[in-house]
Amino acid sequence: MNTLDSGAKNTLIEMRSIVKNYTGVVALDDVDFSVSEGEAVCLVGENGSGKSTLIKILAGVEQASAGQISIGGKNFDTLTPRIAAAAGVMVIFQDFSLFPNLSVAENIAFSTQLSEERRLFNKGRVRQIAKETLIRVGVDIDLDARVETLPVAHKQLVGICRALASNARLIIMDEPTTALTEREVSSLLEIIRRLKSDGVAVIFVSHKLAEVLEVSEKVVILRNGKKVAEGPASDFDAASLTRNMTGRDVAEGRPNPVDPEAPILLSAKNLGKAGAFEDVSFDLHKGEVLGISGLLGSGRTSLAKALFGLVKADRGTLDLDGEVVDLGNPLAAAAAGIGYVPEDRLTEGLFLTQSIVRNVAIGRLDNHQRGGLLDLNGLWQEATHWIGELKVKTPSVEAPVNSLSGGNQQRVVLARWLSRAPKVLILNGPSVGVDVGSKSEIHNIISELSSSGIGIIVISDDLPELLATCQSILVMKSGRVTDKIFGSDISETDLAQRLAS
Repeated sequence: MNTLDSGAKNTLIEMRSIVKNYTGVVALDDVDFSVSEGEAVCLVGENGSGKSTLIKILAGVEQASAGQISIGGKNFDTLTPRIAAAAGVMVIFQDFSLFPNLSVAENIAFSTQLSEERRLFNKGRVRQIAKETLIRVGVDIDLDARVETLPVAHKQLVGICRALASNARLIIMDEPTTALTEREVSSLLEIIRRLKSDGVAVIFVSHKLAEVLEVSEKVVILRNGKKVAEGPASDFDAASLTRNMTGRDVAEGRPNPVDPEAPILLSAKNLGKAGAFEDVSFDLHKGEVLGISGLLGSGRTSLAKALFGLVKADRGTLDLDGEVVDLGNPLAAAAAGIGYVPEDRLTEGLFLTQSIVRNVAIGRLDNHQRGGLLDLNGLWQEATHWIGELKVKTPSVEAPVNSLSGGNQQRVVLARWLSRAPKVLILNGPSVGVDVGSKSEIHNIISELSSSGIGIIVISDDLPELLATCQSILVMKSGRVTDKIFGSDISETDLAQRLAS
């Protein structure tokens, strides 16, 4: 249900007959797009649909091959990032575009300080701007913390705050809620309502279809560079959005039950880490998909990292196939047969400028040594096999990973671990930032891997994802497991209530 107010408003952005051609590729084909003052619009489409290109043209990062753009009634022949920002267009890109070595306060106030053309750094002024913006968002983040030390969700919030600190007429949010839990999303929706009441427009680019229907007054859908649908959010449901985005129906069912005779693969007993999680125990069976969920601060990510040794648990034991796994040692965990796909694949999971095949092969260098030399042919053959198995869509395995869509980047990380034949695979946010079609395909991959006997742990707060992939779900609050749910016995509403209560 659409919860945002609507009404007749003046047109703020008008993009007419926009065309964008790359060499041999038509990225946008005669697209019209408009946004009114104080309006929330959601722009949706699969990766490669053209939505990112349209946003980049509006932000001045890319130039249209043809078409017209007006902002606030003023026509622009060309836009640059500086001209677009001066016209009031602010963008929060999916990679946040933050300065990792600067503090939270410095990142939030950066754009404002530039626009005010201050020649001297005023620490008090910077802290005041940041403090006021964080209060407006309704979150508490240490102003002096370096951004590189923050979890993904807090980085996302800092990016949002930086845009809000500037005098924007239009804020474009590219996947703004990707790393946010239900509670933080609710806070963001309240911020949007305040912005709208001030006449500020918002464009959402999102893969989370439930949020599309809740936060937007209008939905615009692109497919293969063309606008295929547009209308009030109340005219769409998840099924019609998916059908327009993909050109087909994408169904999600519940996973098959675990074989009751399946042996235990991984057993955690009384794991604890001071300030992160306490007394966590569970068993993971062969071929089982176990979900671990909780709100921000529940300890779910710290637990996931501890299972792989990236965080050292203070106490407790972890056994894999009856053998003790050395806590706090990721090399030992990997050697034992545990794989870990991180939440933030862009900074933790991939070498973005390196080729796809090298990103996969890096996990198997030690298995392809011949007399102190690398067997490059064998290494490349194995890597390309897994790239093919997971259907990574690319014109060449030598293409850099940063040329791929989010869904295909995720497949590359999976391919690296699958080449090591893991017994247990930990997936932290397996479909974060991917479109609905790729998400469904990743869920199918999870199902196929579990059917082959791999034990899988899915760390997520995406409730439909948990229910679609997991036979059982552990709920965490304040670092403790408070509930164990069998996926076939619960609805999405029930799960949401248990997480929030």
